[in-house]
Amino acid sequence: MDNPIVKKAIMTPKLLTVIVLSMIGSTALVGCSQQADDVETVASKHDAAQAPDYQASRNTGSWGGVYMSREELKAPVINVVDDSSLPSMENDPSISEWEAKFEGTNAFVTTDGKKLYHDSCAGCHMHKGEGAQGAGYYPPLANNSKMQSKYYIIDILINGFRGMPSFHMMMNDEQMAAVTQYVVSDLNGFTDTVTAEDVAKLRHANPPGYDPSE
Repeated sequence: MDNPIVKKAIMTPKLLTVIVLSMIGSTALVGCSQQADDVETVASKHDAAQAPDYQASRNTGSWGGVYMSREELKAPVINVVDDSSLPSMENDPSISEWEAKFEGTNAFVTTDGKKLYHDSCAGCHMHKGEGAQGAGYYPPLANNSKMQSKYYIIDILINGFRGMPSFHMMMNDEQMAAVTQYVVSDLNGFTDTVTAEDVAKLRHANPPGYDPSE
């Protein structure tokens, strides 16, 4: 009985031709890959002519990567921006202005309601309490009937409101009373008296989150 596989192979000479050509091509490729490393080829000439200048690539702002020599990699880590010419914190003129405003500390220490208002509130609500509107809305504190309630102001100072931050950790009871008194009396002309005890009634142990929406 004839083998159908052998019969089919004999009947397809094109298949045999393809197999033979594939074997010849493979042998040629193997022979090319087995040449000595020191034999000069077109590819080796191209590589020698295109030797990369890593430093030049770095200096021209290569987006592909930053190349460093072995000596540079061993050197101590430094900042990308040279900060050696910047003044120290002790000699920074901006620090002296900051300390003058906050009386030498990084916190409010005064109990002067007017100073507290201009240091902490006027940046948004303006120095005369007229309010502002632009990137956001900052309601007026002057000539505002809501300011007649001292507890309304104290509650917002303690807890914050919408985009306004909480002053729970920034001001003590006396300071909150002083700035509230300034808003009540100086900006609105109301006669109610605000005391530290008024603030203590509303102050709670847990300050709100840093996100004003919390």
